[in-house]
Amino acid sequence: MPISEDSVREALKQVIDPELFVNIIDLGLVYGVAVEPVGEKENVKIEMTMTSPACPAGPQLIGQSKQVLSSLPNVGEVEVKLVMIPPWTPDRMTEDARDQLGIF
Repeated sequence: MPISEDSVREALKQVIDPELFVNIIDLGLVYGVAVEPVGEKENVKIEMTMTSPACPAGPQLIGQSKQVLSSLPNVGEVEVKLVMIPPWTPDRMTEDARDQLGIF
């Protein structure tokens, strides 16, 4: 069964920001998802950002993202590219994330 962008985004909801206790999808940290078939496997590439350029949780979030995506069936290579443009703002958060953080 092919991997869809939606299934990648759903899997990434398992990655929780250790400072905010909200998943990286609802925080709006994932900017792009690409799935590329390679033989019988599919390579997954994501572009993500951090809430700030000096986010101390950055390495942990990148590592957990790679781990979660690598555990999906039929996934070959996983690439996580860290981008800072456009810069993250709270406007990227979902309503669920805003509710969790008490931002109205």
